[in-house]
Amino acid sequence: MKKTIELKGVDLQTLLGVADSNIRLLNETFSTKILIRGNDVTLDGDKNDVELVHEIIHEMIQTLTRKGSLTKKDVLQLIKIIRSENGHSVDVPKDVIHYGKKGAIVPRTEGQKKYAHICNKNDIVFSIGPAGTGKTFLAVAFAVAALENHDVDRIILSRPAVEAGESLGFLPGDLKEKVDPYLTPLYDALNEIMPANKLKLILKKNVIEIVPLAYMRGRTLNNAFLILDEAQNSTPMQMKMFLTRLGVNSKGIITGDITQIDLPRRSDSGLIDVINVLKGVDGIGFVKLDETDVVRHKLVRDIIIAYDKANDKKS
Repeated sequence: MKKTIELKGVDLQTLLGVADSNIRLLNETFSTKILIRGNDVTLDGDKNDVELVHEIIHEMIQTLTRKGSLTKKDVLQLIKIIRSENGHSVDVPKDVIHYGKKGAIVPRTEGQKKYAHICNKNDIVFSIGPAGTGKTFLAVAFAVAALENHDVDRIILSRPAVEAGESLGFLPGDLKEKVDPYLTPLYDALNEIMPANKLKLILKKNVIEIVPLAYMRGRTLNNAFLILDEAQNSTPMQMKMFLTRLGVNSKGIITGDITQIDLPRRSDSGLIDVINVLKGVDGIGFVKLDETDVVRHKLVRDIIIAYDKANDKKS
């Protein structure tokens, strides 16, 4: 069965979602083929599915008109309601964190699934594990999803700049030139997730800020998603300072690898300290990733295992 829907007086970009993410969500849920040409949406497939998708798109338009916005959560809820009303099971893709420029971002290991679950249940999450386990990438994906779903107004990404003693003053150039080398992994994650033109615009508008940890002091951040990366290189006082920046309706993810501490003494690490201080506090979640969660080159896992064995022998 084929059916064509003519869209008039609708903000198509918002309706379809970033990089057509709302339409891709419908495609993943139903067998119907959805083709977009200009203001026309053509549905082709099983009659029942075509009718369901038609109804969902109609409700998406109504939601957009009423609210002035349409989020992935809205679309998921409409799918569940309309499938349920028509006697279908209500299963829809559950693991998708965000639809990035390269497609759906989903947890790829059991540890990452636990990570995602804990992030959905808590306002502050500590993700601890070795290199290559997706700690930073998934944290940034959660932050971008929250921004595009209008759950927050801005994203703050931060890292300690340990090698420069957190002063950075003796380095040449302006602040951005001084700190960018330390913040490159955060830019890399954003570039993987967001289209270049959109990322450039929101960075320019400071909707996404990437700042060294030293410059977070004294701020109160409402309606924001905060990420502290490489947190093993923060001191206990810096960790406390960062965590107390959270304002009303804000969330935070703190990531780090306690086997790669660059501070003078291991005991100086705010990440090790905070595990003991905040464990058991309601609304704060901890997840520990290991070599089984590595999603980089297959040799990365072997390297981590080899170093763990060598350290075990030394101790």
